[in-house]
Amino acid sequence: MTSERRVLVHRDLPALADAVAARFIMEVVDLLGKKPEVHIVLTGGGAGIGILTAINESDARDRVDWARVHVWWGDERWVAHDHADRNERQAREALLDHVALSPACIHPFPAPGETADLDSAAEAHAAELRAAASGGADAPAFDITFLGVGPDGHIASLFPESAGTRTTDRSVIAVRNAPKPPPERLSLTFPTINRSDRIWLALSGADKASALGLALAGAAPFEVPAAGAQGRQSTVFFVDSAAAAEVPAELISREYQ
Repeated sequence: MTSERRVLVHRDLPALADAVAARFIMEVVDLLGKKPEVHIVLTGGGAGIGILTAINESDARDRVDWARVHVWWGDERWVAHDHADRNERQAREALLDHVALSPACIHPFPAPGETADLDSAAEAHAAELRAAASGGADAPAFDITFLGVGPDGHIASLFPESAGTRTTDRSVIAVRNAPKPPPERLSLTFPTINRSDRIWLALSGADKASALGLALAGAAPFEVPAAGAQGRQSTVFFVDSAAAAEVPAELISREYQ
């Protein structure tokens, strides 16, 4: 199967969030009509949480049978579950606490105090991913993975020129000395992220334009990690007009202008 790659440009972040929310609901309803459950990977950041808020505010939100949805995260800050900086807390406040998700289907990364240290937390989460997989795989075949992109091109907590961008023998890594606070994090690796059928990257703002341009131009994932995201069926960059400033016109789809 050939993987499709597209750039969809929206007027601004609110328009982007509303469009992706509508697309997400439609996609998940369709998937749940064909299979017993779906696995979704969430991201934090302004665009990622904005999309979750838009899903929650959509009139179509409850068309999704949320009890059959498994939720994971691409990365997490090594802080307590209730810390304001934690992706999990932000996602719960934006969407997860408002829908009928089964607690057993929410799979946050461990927090400090739940394991001996950061490395054992990575091992524990890798074991949880493996337990949810089939056919001896290291992780489930995710249906949709959301990713934010930093101005430096990082995705999840895979930062440019970091060892994590070259890790292929683990599903989860412990991240130390991250170039943005907090320095300690947990992250999925490229092989795990790319087990997703659909990868949806959300970018907003002029400070993301250079990273997006480099990723689309074929930069090395070691240097621009966003370039290494490759969904098995499709990879879609949902961007606002400011982030699209350096994208060649021929790469932009007209579907959601």
